[in-house]
Amino acid sequence: MISFKDQAKKINIKLAHKFKLGEYQNLESANIKTEVLAGITVALALIPESLAFAAIAKVPPMVALYTSFCIAISISIFGGRPAMISAATGSMSLLMTTLVEKYGIEYLFAATILTGIIQFFIGLFKLGRFFRFIPKTVVAGFVNALGILIFIAQIKLFAGEALPMYFMVAGTLAIVYLLPRFTKAIPSPLVAIVVMTVIAISTGADVRRVGDIGTITNQLPSLHLPHVDLSLQTLSIILPYSIPLAMVGLLESLLTADLLDETTQTKSSKNHEASGQGIANIITGFFGGMAGCGMVGQSIINNRCGGRSRLSTFVSGAFLLVLIFVLKDIVVKIPMAALVGVMIMVAFETFDWKSLKLFRELAPSQAVIMPITMVFALWTHDLAKGVAVGLVVSGMVFGLKKMKH
Repeated sequence: MISFKDQAKKINIKLAHKFKLGEYQNLESANIKTEVLAGITVALALIPESLAFAAIAKVPPMVALYTSFCIAISISIFGGRPAMISAATGSMSLLMTTLVEKYGIEYLFAATILTGIIQFFIGLFKLGRFFRFIPKTVVAGFVNALGILIFIAQIKLFAGEALPMYFMVAGTLAIVYLLPRFTKAIPSPLVAIVVMTVIAISTGADVRRVGDIGTITNQLPSLHLPHVDLSLQTLSIILPYSIPLAMVGLLESLLTADLLDETTQTKSSKNHEASGQGIANIITGFFGGMAGCGMVGQSIINNRCGGRSRLSTFVSGAFLLVLIFVLKDIVVKIPMAALVGVMIMVAFETFDWKSLKLFRELAPSQAVIMPITMVFALWTHDLAKGVAVGLVVSGMVFGLKKMKH
């Protein structure tokens, strides 16, 4: 007869295996420091982006911050791709704007929960594997369009600003790229943000700060049941929004996972990631947040700073909460120039420069897919639409080849 102690041990082993808790135990002290610093850097970059996405979705700033906190913490436990950052994103924010305008924020919370349920079952029934069939040319078009969109967004932030803004952006980039030549003990983006903040505060430079983007309050996220009727009418309202949110969220998350797989020469479970994204969005919806997904930019920052495990993702969410509620008075003084400089670095590192060589080597019928995906995504400012068009063109090319043979 198996004792209670043995049963408990078996359950603990199963839970540890399921949620990859062994990854935390295997971290060495040196790696822990790197992971923590990487997470802190990501948290700093998440604040202005979250505030900007709140404006796009037409929701209060704290909703987006709750989202980034809840999803980052949840995905660090339930996700299938270690060191990938998930939070509130621009593409998801665009999809929910009409819902908020027409029906209000409570329906957004309900739609977020339904989005998570859809994603969870996609992972549970192992449908995430179908995302593997997305051609490399489409992925390259997606990544390159994202890099360009990130760069354009940063240019808009400091175009027309006073000279101090330009000097601080240049200074940030100089620290980001030059510091690693001397030491890699501390992530260069984190050093750049700290140095520029000290300069901005000590000199009283007339530059835009994080506090100028949106109001940050000291209210902690709490359990919140959406104030909507549990009826078919409610389902008919939120389902047309939840389905595209689920698909776009998984598309961006799994493409981000692929990018990190390639960068780190490791493999991740797409079905595990799909289920993890679903669980994260369900939790977020019940804590007054909106649907989110994987973020290429922040994931690259994390990777660049040495983040390789779930710990860096967990720290990014946990420290985001610390920044909001403990260090709020300092956070609001961070110059946007420092964050713009870091994101410009992200834009250049997001762009797949190797794809230009691939473009020259491919047959014209295949090579054309990448620029079509990229151009359409840039034209519509919607990565999901760009990928959809790329997949259609890729399917047409494949069909024509089959007909010829």
